[in-house]
Amino acid sequence: MNDTTTTDATTDTTSKPDLPDRLCVNPLSKHYNAEVFKHDIGIRLNGKERFDVEEYCISEGWVKVAAAKALDRRGQPLLMTVKGTVEAFYR
Repeated sequence: MNDTTTTDATTDTTSKPDLPDRLCVNPLSKHYNAEVFKHDIGIRLNGKERFDVEEYCISEGWVKVAAAKALDRRGQPLLMTVKGTVEAFYR
């Protein structure tokens, strides 16, 4: 067997793209990046990990989270902006 091909395939799957300064989970947004979402990412706001983040911007220091069960007229969740120190990372 050729072990080098399995090693090369393993290194290809572990290469991850750099996390952008701004990212959104909505595919209709211009800040959506499908390559990043192939991997599991995490967001920390003021040192506490958040699991409900819809969009973030590291340079401006904010995240957007869904406001309860409220929807806008297009059926998208209403988002609240929470400010603080934002860190994005791969899990």
